[in-house]
Amino acid sequence: MTIVTMRSHLTDSDIRTLIKGPTEEDRAHAAHKICRCIDDAELSSEEREHARHIMTIMAQDAAALVRRSLAVALKNSPKLPREIANKLAQDLDSIALPVILNSPMLTDSDLVAIVRACPPAKQIAVASRETISTAVTGALASFAVPEAVERALANDNAKFDAAGLDTTLQRFAGISSITAAMVHRNELPVSVTEKLVTMVSGELFDHLVNHHELPPQIAIDLALGSRERATIDIVEQAGMQRDLARFVQQLNLNGRLTPSLLMRGMCVGHLEFVEHALAELAGMPHQRMWLLLHDGGPLGLKAAFERAGLPPRLFPSFRAAIEVYHGIEREGGADDRAVFRRRMLERTLTLFQSIPKDDLDYLLDKLDVPGIEAARAAAG
Repeated sequence: MTIVTMRSHLTDSDIRTLIKGPTEEDRAHAAHKICRCIDDAELSSEEREHARHIMTIMAQDAAALVRRSLAVALKNSPKLPREIANKLAQDLDSIALPVILNSPMLTDSDLVAIVRACPPAKQIAVASRETISTAVTGALASFAVPEAVERALANDNAKFDAAGLDTTLQRFAGISSITAAMVHRNELPVSVTEKLVTMVSGELFDHLVNHHELPPQIAIDLALGSRERATIDIVEQAGMQRDLARFVQQLNLNGRLTPSLLMRGMCVGHLEFVEHALAELAGMPHQRMWLLLHDGGPLGLKAAFERAGLPPRLFPSFRAAIEVYHGIEREGGADDRAVFRRRMLERTLTLFQSIPKDDLDYLLDKLDVPGIEAARAAAG
């Protein structure tokens, strides 16, 4: 729409009604009509200045209905001047929220100022914008209420840097809904993932390990960490089961057959448990899974891993543990179960360093194998 067309749609009566209309409803209707014409028209610099003057009159109107007409009509428009957008953002929620949520004229510095100075509803509106920069999410992390921070974390188009996420954890570590929203983000820095693994459990822990980047060494550390020690007892109990397939099936039904549990089984050399677990997860007979695991080449193991639906990032660690297992087996140590498990643990822990001493002592004592002191020394 050109300015000529705009003028054909507006009359002097529209402007008079905006300024001196007998009712708020009349002025609001005139304001909406004028705003739509301004938004659609191609304006010269002189005409833009005239339009700005008209919008200033609307923004100063005593009637909230008129100001809301301006806010709603131009909430997405690049023709709403920045200073007027900021004025509306300080208004009543019914007027401010559409502008805060949508206006492209609010800059990062404007949004940061809103987060720092405005009440929760406006902070939540900032957190709900279509896109949010790291500068704004950083301000939300530092100054906003929990509801706004959670909304931003759940917003896939809100960019968080490591500093913003760290600040969020420092302020809201005890709020489970916030840590859950962080765990479910599409991407997380490894430094943040490492902190989260000490703060979450159950489904959130598994989602974190399965969906976010973890170096293989950290994955092993997690598999042997003190926060998950109770599941080591599951692996030990599996060794005493007459019907291992049924035992594994029950673990799966109860949601306990996790990738970290399988890694624990590998680290203590309980390969039969791992075979049955992978077979259960892959929905195939144990014998067929056994053939894939002991294929002698990388393809069978990779196929078994993928069929079981385990996270690809854990495959290098899993493959390394399998190779350690087969290496010890070739050396003839498989006949003495206790010796075999000690050697498996020694080499696995040596392969994946940095396990805390307390956790290592716990594992070695739990296994109750000969030569514990030698194993401790070998594992560092």
